Amino acid sequence: MPPVRHLQAASKRGKAVDEKVCFVIMGFGKKLDPASGRLLDLNKTYECIIKPAVERAGMRCVRADEVMHSGLIDNEMYSLLLKADLVIADISTGNPNALYELGVRHTMRPYSTIIMKELDGNIYFDLSHNNIFQYKHMGDDIGYSEAIRAQVDLKNLIEEVMSNPKNDSPVYTYIPNLTQPILSSEQMERVIERMEKTEEIYQSSLGDANSFMRQSDFSSALKPLSLLHARRPNDPYIVQQLALATYKSKQPSIISSLVSAREIINKLEPDNCIDPETLGIAGSINKRLYSATDDESFLNQSIFYYRRGYEVRRDYYNGENYATCLLLKSKIQKDKVEKRYYMMSAQKIFEEVLLIVSALEESDFSERSDAKWIMATKLNCLRATNADYEKFKNFEDLKSKMSEWEYESFLEANSFIGHIVGGK
Repeated sequence: MPPVRHLQAASKRGKAVDEKVCFVIMGFGKKLDPASGRLLDLNKTYECIIKPAVERAGMRCVRADEVMHSGLIDNEMYSLLLKADLVIADISTGNPNALYELGVRHTMRPYSTIIMKELDGNIYFDLSHNNIFQYKHMGDDIGYSEAIRAQVDLKNLIEEVMSNPKNDSPVYTYIPNLTQPILSSEQMERVIERMEKTEEIYQSSLGDANSFMRQSDFSSALKPLSLLHARRPNDPYIVQQLALATYKSKQPSIISSLVSAREIINKLEPDNCIDPETLGIAGSINKRLYSATDDESFLNQSIFYYRRGYEVRRDYYNGENYATCLLLKSKIQKDKVEKRYYMMSAQKIFEEVLLIVSALEESDFSERSDAKWIMATKLNCLRATNADYEKFKNFEDLKSKMSEWEYESFLEANSFIGHIVGGK
């Protein structure tokens, strides 16, 4: 069967008349991979690998937005799955929407579909007959060298697929005489323009919010984050950032901002989730509520969240804060046995976390986006355990890598640990 002609309608937004279209189907934000237990930032995959590779291959890159995944605008999704010259499906984390849309694509087009996934993730359903492009995540980010490698390899694969179409659909492999559906180019162009506009608004608002937060201007960050939350109420990353900015803003008061932030993060059900980011933010909010009110129930709740994030995912951030909360618990005990129990438990966790972050430093450490937090956690663990703290202490180096609020948070934690354990 001859290929469906690519877009001929000229875009009102300045796109080339004959520019071919790549439709990307994948999850959004940070998602847990059930196979590896790691948090993968799928937005980073799109921004650092997929979009640059597609554009360097001379194609127009369009990504499905979350509104389409709500089931309210199915017409647009199906139009793109049918008409797009190329579809890239990232099935990392077993995203059900991406898997479903991949199946729809396979029923509509016999070729020009690329499947990709994170290296350690599972291959879901019977996709073993397909060639799957793989890339490696590092923490919740992608290292620079891996991003460059993946960009080049994916660009080459795109050019190969587009220049030499081969049947990659199991449907058309086993039922070769199927007739493809037809959609006009004009309809397709309207769909693409709406999606591109939506993506521009999202990226602009997210960029504004991140810029304000880097400047420690959390009150200003609330406006773009609130707009994003209204558009994508089920995006965990947006909910997490909105909760963080809310309590960091301290507006209209410290306690009221914490209460509001607690209501926001509770939408992600931290009592039942295993997402270390959600658990870390929920733990921080409750820890600060304890500091503001002396209500021990908040401290207990904070311990619950941090312990869950550490024990389930071995997350170093949650582990460090779990141990710190145990120090707080030790501080308020009147019974000497209980006081010693919490102190010894905290020391044990600090020692375990120190081993975790030390191991992370041995593998492509300079390319990790969370390198500064690993450094901060190591310094705090060294201070808690009195293990070569002075030898490794390098606050100036850490300060140069952090925003003002990040560095203040580190100093607060480091000072508290030193005060409790009588460190150096």
